[in-house]
Parts: sequence; C-alpha cells; structure tokens
Amino acid sequence: MDANTKSPAPLEALVGHFLGMPPVAALRPQILEWRDGLLRLRAPLDANVNDKGCAFGGSTVSLMTIAAWGLVTLELEQANLAAEVYVADSQIRYLKPVFEDIVVEAGFDTAADRAALVDTLARQGRAGARLRARTLLADGGVAATFSGRYVAIGKAGAS
Repeated sequence: MDANTKSPAPLEALVGHFLGMPPVAALRPQILEWRDGLLRLRAPLDANVNDKGCAFGGSTVSLMTIAAWGLVTLELEQANLAAEVYVADSQIRYLKPVFEDIVVEAGFDTAADRAALVDTLARQGRAGARLRARTLLADGGVAATFSGRYVAIGKAGAS
C-alpha cells in the first residue's frame, strides 16, 4: 500500500475476505493501492503460472473480478453500508500473455456510477454498478481488459 491509501481497517477486512475463499487465497493476492475509486492488486506469477510459463488466464480474470468486487466492497464499507456484493455479469478480453507478476487495476466506469452506488443502496437497499479492470504490464502495456456489472444487496438490520 502506498501513502495515498486510506485507513487500513477496511483493507484488512478485505484481505480477510480474500483469505477466507480458498480459490482466491490460492491466487495469493496482495493489495497495492486503494484510492479515489481505484483498487490495484498483485498476484505472484509463480502461484498462477500455466504450462506455457505465463500467467494462467483463469487467474488473470479471477484477479480482475475480485479487484472490482473488492472495490465495491471497500466503497460501501467506507460509507458505513453493509451489503452482500455479487458479480452479475462480466466480459474479458485477453490481449497479451503475462510473463511477470499479475498486476490489475479496477475502477468504476464513471464517477457517476461510483456516487450512485452508495446513494442508491442507502435509499433502496439494493444497487448496481458497472466496473472495469485492466491487467497491467511492467512496460506500460495492457494484457487484458475486463468489464463487469456488480450488484450490492443491503444486509437486513445493517446500516
């Protein structure tokens, strides 16, 4: 995490979520940064390598999926809203192989999507948002892109 990262409590809770899901824990994800509607994760290549010596595509899409899920979760926790977050649908494009640690960055499609998520969940107890993610390469390139729709359903009796 860098100096621009927010309070560690929500991040520690997110790490706990990741470790509590065996398939996610196997990816060995690390939180690099969370700020301004962006979440960046890294997973080591050695835990996610395929038979060709590059990152397994399933690991890449999984890391992008949990980065976007994690971002929604963090934004809601920061607003003191308790909710179950689900991925409703997603699309992935693989552009280049990854021969290094997997680094992904997730964000909301628009600032309006980010703002509406919290507002709508607070008013209606249910909200959705579109997010995007990219797998970044050390040379500045993009190895994969992801777009997904996430749904948050407020927990009964929680605020």
